[in-house]
Amino acid sequence: MIEIRRTFDLLSHKLLGWMEQFILLLPNLLITALILVATVFVARLTRRALVSVLPRMSPGAVTLHSLISTLAYVTVLLVGTFFGLEVLGLDKTVTSLLAGVGIIGLALGFAFQDIAANFISGIIIAVQRPFTVGDVIQTETFFGTIERINLRTLDLRQVTGELVRVPNRKVFESAVTNFTVTTRRRVDVECGVAYSSDLTQVRAVVLAAMTDFPELLAEPAPQVMFTSFADSAITFSLRFWIPYRRQADYVGARSEAIMRIKQAFDAAGIVIPFPMRTLELPAEVLARLGGTE
Repeated sequence: MIEIRRTFDLLSHKLLGWMEQFILLLPNLLITALILVATVFVARLTRRALVSVLPRMSPGAVTLHSLISTLAYVTVLLVGTFFGLEVLGLDKTVTSLLAGVGIIGLALGFAFQDIAANFISGIIIAVQRPFTVGDVIQTETFFGTIERINLRTLDLRQVTGELVRVPNRKVFESAVTNFTVTTRRRVDVECGVAYSSDLTQVRAVVLAAMTDFPELLAEPAPQVMFTSFADSAITFSLRFWIPYRRQADYVGARSEAIMRIKQAFDAAGIVIPFPMRTLELPAEVLARLGGTE
């Protein structure tokens, strides 16, 4: 019985001590709660202000704006939380949290190297802006129009309709051709004519066929360059420039040029030869064929 009473007294004394500490900490707890509420309010206000101001300073960088506003929001929350812990006298807890965050960040960096590389590449792409949404680009593997730029991937709509999500690291580390930057593109059309053709006439007919060509740029002027002596034809390349906004402009211009060249050659009597092959048979095979007939 004495042991039970002693245990009860110790427990009561401990509870009374905790109550006294809680009452002493109550003002600090209230101040900490006010700090946290004010921190959330300031963080939201900061994010809203950045969301409204950043598009005016650098229009088009939506991904970068979202990143900056999110980082500012998280930073304000962390600063307010650390101040609240300081008010409660938890200095060692703050130090332990910072050390833990550093260790966790280092471990996550090793564990998710690819994700981190894609994220950092996305930040660099958002800052440098080598291309924007709507640009037509060519990577090492894919060709299409950019529909969205995220911090981890780039959404590319191919000309055949498929949506490809390319990791930002692949885009950042490889060569990328942006066809939208110069707003114009050269179209090359390869063809061949018979060896008996008058090449001067061929050049004149091809250039005449390009008269009144839709949206043809006057400078540089269209060119006809003979390229090689092929097996059954003399090949040439027609080169001309057009305004470029989308891939359909290039494909349509190339198709129209091929149609015009074919019609012009038919009217002028210029032959586009078929590939020819000569087959030589031994005399005994020819004799057998002749005997069979």
